[in-house]
Amino acid sequence: MSLTRVDYIAPWWTYWLHNFPHINLRFQPTDKSFQPEDENYQQSLIFLGCVAAAGLGLNLLCLAIYLSCLCCCRKEEDEETKKPNSCCVTWSAVAAGLITCISVGVGFYGNSETNDGVYQLTYSLYNANHTLGGVDSLVTGTMGNMRTGLHQHLARLDEIFATRGDYVQTLQFMQQMADNVIKQLLGIPDWDEAKVDLATVADQTANIEYYRWLTYLLLLILDLIICLLACLGLAKQSRWLLTTMMVFGVLTLILSWTSLGADLAAAVGTSDFCVSPDKYVMSQTKGIITSDIVHYYLYCNQTLSNPFQQPLTIFQRSLTTMQIQIQGLLQFAVPLFPTAERDLLGIQHLLNSSEASLHQLTALLDCRGLNKDYLDAMVGVCYDGVEGMLYLCLFSVLAACAFTVMLCAIPRALRQIASRERDYDDIDEEDPFNPRARRTVSQNPNHTNLHSFCSYSSSMGSQNSLHPPAPTISNPPMPEYMNQTALFGGNPRYENVPLIGRGSPPPSIYSQPYRNPYSPTMRATYLSMSEEQSRHFGSDFRA
Repeated sequence: MSLTRVDYIAPWWTYWLHNFPHINLRFQPTDKSFQPEDENYQQSLIFLGCVAAAGLGLNLLCLAIYLSCLCCCRKEEDEETKKPNSCCVTWSAVAAGLITCISVGVGFYGNSETNDGVYQLTYSLYNANHTLGGVDSLVTGTMGNMRTGLHQHLARLDEIFATRGDYVQTLQFMQQMADNVIKQLLGIPDWDEAKVDLATVADQTANIEYYRWLTYLLLLILDLIICLLACLGLAKQSRWLLTTMMVFGVLTLILSWTSLGADLAAAVGTSDFCVSPDKYVMSQTKGIITSDIVHYYLYCNQTLSNPFQQPLTIFQRSLTTMQIQIQGLLQFAVPLFPTAERDLLGIQHLLNSSEASLHQLTALLDCRGLNKDYLDAMVGVCYDGVEGMLYLCLFSVLAACAFTVMLCAIPRALRQIASRERDYDDIDEEDPFNPRARRTVSQNPNHTNLHSFCSYSSSMGSQNSLHPPAPTISNPPMPEYMNQTALFGGNPRYENVPLIGRGSPPPSIYSQPYRNPYSPTMRATYLSMSEEQSRHFGSDFRA
């Protein structure tokens, strides 16, 4: 910059991004100045996106190698290897969840900061467009009044004052003053073309920013949902949910690297503009507005002279002179020519409105208004905008790391789930400690194994050779109802033990009232014996 800027100073992160290597697709260094129309500069920004694409390819290659090693190099799954693997999967899931939450928080902040910066830019552009549009409207309106309205009034007065040469000379002098005002207004640059450009840029920027903000919002929500569903799949050990989340994780990993490339290219390009914005603005207004006017609005220093000061001063003096002439004609010519009063009052009203337009034009052409809009736009883009894009780049990196960890943990979790299901299927159905066998017995209470309850006494004779000997009575099995008795505070007694294993029949339902009757479950167990087993016991069990 030619002058030292006090109001606007580019932040340090713009210089850091501006120093990034600018290399075109032919691997040749290019100029770092902001030139979006230049092909080499465009290729240098595309090259940054290609770097992110290379990072994505390397990430996917590492994942493919990891999954291949996981599938090919199978270890023996003993108890010592299962525990650390399960712990590794758990901590990997915790780390992926924490990194995802942090990345989503950073992403929301970066998206909001970028949106605020772009909103400030568009607001400043619309405000500057309104100012330039007001200047153009005032100049056009004043010139129209001077060319049409004043000319008509002077033509009629010239006919009325035809007999008075001094009054006609005064009218000619006023016409010269009006032409001088028009000449000075023509010296003010035509802002119409610049106004249209600013409005178009503001509209396009607002539309692009809306879709960018919405896209990042959906991406942040998608990352959060995938992380939560993956954690839910690990908690419930759902294979189909983990497989689905693995597919979506790969998709989100690709989107994260893509957003990183786009944000990095946008941040570097914007930083190139923020380091030297005046140079680009001067190049864009070349041929439309003179350099001294652009310089005046960009810097707005008290040492710089106002390029509109001379035309506005001549405008003011011409209006003052014309008003003095109209006052003299109203005072001296109206008594002689009463019909001229109407046109003289019309000219006076036109000069008053032109003077009001002159004051408004002077205020709008002052550099402080447009310079404030310019500085606000620079602060919005270079501070909030670039800072927000840096946070979005950080979000993309964290999200890529989180989903990489998740994609490494999910295959191990699926392998452990498959291993547990295989081990569960290998359990013997006849094992009394098998929970599945216990559920089967509880669902079929009538299906009982009589050999576990019935034993035979030594008086059975030949039956001892066919059946195993009865267990000793000192260590009888404790069935379910004995556990319930002990649970409610009672001590199990042998009166509550089935008498089948002791070679004694259960008491009859007509037994003495002082005896404790056996429960219906015990009777049902005894009566469910087959006829063949009843013949073995004979009349020993009869009451």
